[in-house]
Amino acid sequence: MTKKLFYLAVFCLLVIPGRAQKTENIILFAMDGMRWQEIFGGVDSVLMEDRAFTQERKQMRKDYWATSPAERRRRLMPFFWDTIALRGQLYGNRNLGNDVDVANPYKITYAGFSEVITGNPDSAIKSNALVIDKNTNVLEVIDSHPAFKGKVAVFSTSDLFPYILDKWRNGLYVNSDTDTTESPLLNRMERLTAEPTGERPDLLTYFAAREYLLSHHPRILYVALGETDAYAHMGSYDQYISVVHAEDAMIADFWATVQSMPQYRGKTTLIAFCDHGRGGAGTKEWTDHGDKIAGSGNIWIAAMGPDSAPLGEVSRPEQLYQGQVAATIAALLGIRYTPPQKVLPPIESVYK
Repeated sequence: MTKKLFYLAVFCLLVIPGRAQKTENIILFAMDGMRWQEIFGGVDSVLMEDRAFTQERKQMRKDYWATSPAERRRRLMPFFWDTIALRGQLYGNRNLGNDVDVANPYKITYAGFSEVITGNPDSAIKSNALVIDKNTNVLEVIDSHPAFKGKVAVFSTSDLFPYILDKWRNGLYVNSDTDTTESPLLNRMERLTAEPTGERPDLLTYFAAREYLLSHHPRILYVALGETDAYAHMGSYDQYISVVHAEDAMIADFWATVQSMPQYRGKTTLIAFCDHGRGGAGTKEWTDHGDKIAGSGNIWIAAMGPDSAPLGEVSRPEQLYQGQVAATIAALLGIRYTPPQKVLPPIESVYK
């Protein structure tokens, strides 16, 4: 299906007629530049054995290797495969013909995260420069509703997010990179960290978001992690894999925390995604992405919640785009999302 057909399918009102949604809260997790190959197949044996990319080969074999892709992926991401795969939905296994792609032409971080949250693959966004995204985003539309006012928050490792969301225009709470938090301990840890990737460590971003959840009880909380992309660009496959495993554990811990709170239990949908893909399996181009790198547009989406049927690993042939996430978020909440820009339609199977 072409992108033109998707635009023809855009709804005037993104609501779900005749069906009350159970979702009252949404948790979003982004894993920057996380390849679909590891999501669905676990560690890449070629990259694992390549001395140029993997220093701790023996330890990686011990921790993550298995003969079957199903066991490898479960070892790498147990929450995805022991929980989401049983109770939710996983899209993007291209080996099964289930394709998820970016719709923007550049396949870079700013363009990808803009597409996710605005629904518009804006061809004017050509770089990761710190410039304002002029597109309306679904979070500010949700925040404009009285029931959600002041109940939307974003925590990111990258310093791009204040610009992608234009927090100065809409007043959204966006805590990124060097921003302080309400926790003196986390602020001290951030001041003292070595920042090996040049940005706030994902663990501090995670705990800042978790503490905010416990103290402020937001309705929409977006956590954008960045170390997967950073270590991939460094060419460190063992560190990339370690981060993938750690971020799976962070999402698991966050979900357990959410389910322990009456406000969220049984009323919350989790959506996880990335912003772009990378070079393909077993290739030296796995470290990079962009319009000149094959495979950079190949991505994945995961969803789990009270309105999402337990489809597991979706095997039907279809074509989805990351730009559909914005409309899906609105549809889950029964909120109209009719911004000035054209947007891609929601993924109906997430909420029907």
